[in-house]
Amino acid sequence: MQIDPALFQENERTNPSADGRQFVDVGALTCEAGGDLEGVTVAYESWGTLNEARDNAVLVCHALTGDSHAIGWWSRIVGPGKPIDTDRYFVIGTNALGGCQGTTGPASPHPVDGRPYGSRFPILTLRDMIEVQIRLLDHLGIERLHAVAGGSMGGMQALQWTVQAPGRVRKAFVTASTGAHSAMQIGFNEAARQAIMRDPRWRGGDYPLEDPPVDGLSVARMVGHLSFLSEQAFTIKFSRRFQGKDRPDYRLGVEFEVESYLNYQGDKFTRRFDANSLLVLMRAIDYFDVESLEASESEYLFTSFTTDWLYPSHQSARLHRMAHEAGCVSQHVEIDLPYGHDAFLLDGEQQGSILRGFLDR
Repeated sequence: MQIDPALFQENERTNPSADGRQFVDVGALTCEAGGDLEGVTVAYESWGTLNEARDNAVLVCHALTGDSHAIGWWSRIVGPGKPIDTDRYFVIGTNALGGCQGTTGPASPHPVDGRPYGSRFPILTLRDMIEVQIRLLDHLGIERLHAVAGGSMGGMQALQWTVQAPGRVRKAFVTASTGAHSAMQIGFNEAARQAIMRDPRWRGGDYPLEDPPVDGLSVARMVGHLSFLSEQAFTIKFSRRFQGKDRPDYRLGVEFEVESYLNYQGDKFTRRFDANSLLVLMRAIDYFDVESLEASESEYLFTSFTTDWLYPSHQSARLHRMAHEAGCVSQHVEIDLPYGHDAFLLDGEQQGSILRGFLDR
């Protein structure tokens, strides 16, 4: 299958800022791993209309560095006439607990002294994230979701929903995700964590927000970007082309296009994301481990991609088997696309067609 280079130009994992965010205080939280948050604010957005029966709500959970603006970062899936159709469904996007796009996270002011939580922010688990989302739905008066959907970390959240609040989720769409990280996936996250924590400006997590560890955060993002695409996608996008020249300069600066790309993506990321948030969220997904779906009452759709070496298809196949073993209706579809892990963001056709049918049933 040929790669369409235009797709990469349209979606470089950007998260356009949203003006439609709303904020809800969902109260104090005692975290599963210990530690307390005296008050938690959740940032969310919504599109469409909640019907009279209040049973057409779809919750969209974002990936590691996403935000509540699902209609932006998942524009091929969410919107009017799209598979998650905002003309039919009441669609809710939230910013995950621990994030830095409006929901309480390490950069939020501590209630005691007003300074950022920093190192005082507790370790989180996916259970904590879902507990906060449950409270948001209680605030909105939604007892049962038609569906919860997400890719990568968002897929983990969708999966956790089905075992943590089984009576509240009719359908779960889990794409390019897993029930537990492998050693390699934990290793990628640890390399990114070390890049941040070895930056002198990290200061043990208590850096001033005006002087964050941008060098380490930038390198951490480069590590991530290396895992997002397939080898084929990197070859088509960059090959061995030099940056703005026909021959090398034989120096240690930027020589190749791929080097320029990684530097650009890393530096851009530091302008929109908090280093401590990345650390907290990566640790949460490393701890995530769903050993059984026996508690679930949901129907599942798992999709994976042939060239996604970060979240390979065998992990989705395992979840599909677990769902069947639990007596749940489940479908797993492996999609042949060359885009690597980013396929869940870039593919609106094959993935979208399968998802549309799943939500309609």
